[in-house]
Amino acid sequence: MKVLIIGGGGREHALAWKVSQSPRVKKIYAAPGNAGIAQLAECAPVKAEDIPGLLSFAKSRAVDLTIVGPEGPLSAGIVDEFQKAGLPVFGPSRKAAEIEANKAFTKDLMKKYGIPSADYGVFTDKAAAEDYVRRTGAPIVVKAAGLAAGKGVVVAETVDEAIAALDMIMAKKTFGAAGDVVVIEECLKGEEASFMAFTDGKTVVPMASSQDHKRVFDADKGPNTGGMGAYSPAPVVTKKLEKQVMDKVMIPTVRAMEKEGRLFKGVLYAGLMIHDGTAKVLEFNARFGDPETQPIMARLESDLIDLIEAILGGRLSKIDIRWKPDSAVCVVMASAGYPGSYEKGVEITGLEKAAARPGVMVFHSGTAQRNGKVVTDGGRVLGVTGLGASVAAAIDRAYAGVRDIYFEGAHYRHDIGARALEEGN
Repeated sequence: MKVLIIGGGGREHALAWKVSQSPRVKKIYAAPGNAGIAQLAECAPVKAEDIPGLLSFAKSRAVDLTIVGPEGPLSAGIVDEFQKAGLPVFGPSRKAAEIEANKAFTKDLMKKYGIPSADYGVFTDKAAAEDYVRRTGAPIVVKAAGLAAGKGVVVAETVDEAIAALDMIMAKKTFGAAGDVVVIEECLKGEEASFMAFTDGKTVVPMASSQDHKRVFDADKGPNTGGMGAYSPAPVVTKKLEKQVMDKVMIPTVRAMEKEGRLFKGVLYAGLMIHDGTAKVLEFNARFGDPETQPIMARLESDLIDLIEAILGGRLSKIDIRWKPDSAVCVVMASAGYPGSYEKGVEITGLEKAAARPGVMVFHSGTAQRNGKVVTDGGRVLGVTGLGASVAAAIDRAYAGVRDIYFEGAHYRHDIGARALEEGN
């Protein structure tokens, strides 16, 4: 079969890598792809947001299955358009993807159906939002309600910081139209974890647990990013906690979406805050996480194509998903200046050396090919992923791979997976 993967980041490289292992797949296309994906797929210069262009490309190549990576095209209705054209596509519909694209909608949904989350307020007026912050006090969380590439969240330690965040989002429009509406939330305490599950709209099956690192610097310092690394499994997600999350969060949310006329098929991702053994929802995403997908795909033993086809056919309850017992750790190497402004076109060396290491996979995130060389083409450049018998072994492999690779100004966190080690894994 022929498979088209939409997107050009580390998540899409990991998906292409996993799809390439299926004996059923004869050809992989990617749009737009990157320098790493190009080693596995034929890349097309079609942007992930260009839905008519993607539809035309899929038809012209007689693609049998399209897998959508990023949230942008999902929220713009790419699944609806492909389905109208009779093309099999993996991901939620536009109405279902609103669970990520509209934080205000999602907070109201959770409140209506009793899904545990933080207290909140929703605002379109800056003065009213400022008044709410002053009355509530700090610490407090300020979020752009729309899509902001994982960066539209400010955890304000003081009222002044929260007011400044409102100014940035609502007045300066740092995140554009995503900040037309803001959600202001109670600041939950605890430990964050990512919880992803496959669902066909009826059956919900959890993936292996994972945990990402949002802050740019070691010890969770500095501004939020799209994610500086991730590991799986996450010891904080115990069997008891997994059951609570499934019973109180994931299954009720999928059922709630169906009741609201928004049948959810695809990957439902809950960002959780865990405190005293119970979890509350920070946010939902409507797709695979990035960089969580990299360690998750490294551990997935089942054929991803079989899984996706079972979801599309409403047969997920019939599938047994198998995971490798190993641990996996992904370390993101970023461009100088990220998550702020950064240069592109910086040459990367050492990729082959790193990829030749046993148990090391180098997933490209922001890369391109220029004059026969691989160069930087984004803020998050690479996700160097190690697979090992323990988290400690996976950490060693990942960082050995990182040390093999060089590009000017590269920076990365040195403590990815450290929390798992503290918890005795």
